Amino acid sequence: MSESVKIVENKPIPSDATMLIGLPDVGLVGLIATSYLITELNLEEIAYMDSDLLPPVVVLHDGLPHAPLRIYGNKNLIAVISELAVPAPAVYTVMRELVDWAQIKKIKTILSMGGIPVENRQSIKEPEVFAAASNQELLNTLTKNGLKTMKEGYIVGPQALSMRYSLNKKMQAVAILAQSFYNYPDPQAAAMVLKELSKISDIKVDVSKLLEKGEEIRLKARDMMKRTQQEMNRMQKTQEYDLPLYV
Repeated sequence: MSESVKIVENKPIPSDATMLIGLPDVGLVGLIATSYLITELNLEEIAYMDSDLLPPVVVLHDGLPHAPLRIYGNKNLIAVISELAVPAPAVYTVMRELVDWAQIKKIKTILSMGGIPVENRQSIKEPEVFAAASNQELLNTLTKNGLKTMKEGYIVGPQALSMRYSLNKKMQAVAILAQSFYNYPDPQAAAMVLKELSKISDIKVDVSKLLEKGEEIRLKARDMMKRTQQEMNRMQKTQEYDLPLYV
């Protein structure tokens, strides 16, 4: 566990649960999807992250202060969100701490959601969703349940570190990524991710409200997207446009 980051628990933490991670990233896809799930499933705050590596910020909700990086849950599900752009130098420590904590809490699967930047997103009517897994058996399960899997490519940022650290600890990890705008909030991509998530889990929500509120979400999330883009540029997220050299 890191000395520079700590997770403060304020409610009992379920074991053998699935942990969703939706940190600000491409199109804010993971954040929008996870935040929507928290609301629709009435998840309660069970923990938060405290760290000097994060900006000195509190978030006010109904007049009361909250840590920007919080963890919600019920008896089967844990959901991690951040209402601030995680600084690029801090993302390693933050993700390592989350995976270490997940191992201690006997989390069954770590599932990160996000976007894949595509240059022609404005001409795509329905974004495609792709998945990646930390081992072959899990990858076979994704395919069996109808998810398209990434055969070649790069994953950069929180999802990449989730996979890397989970692999090191022999934990199950999945990334579900939708084609998305790089620097615009993309609620439609978030809705597509949630649809695919329902194929491999008991997490099922009606995404119609998310699609209906798309324009409202885009307007509210503009400033968050600007700050997130700065950090993504530092993480070289544009490398996801590239194809790996594998001969």
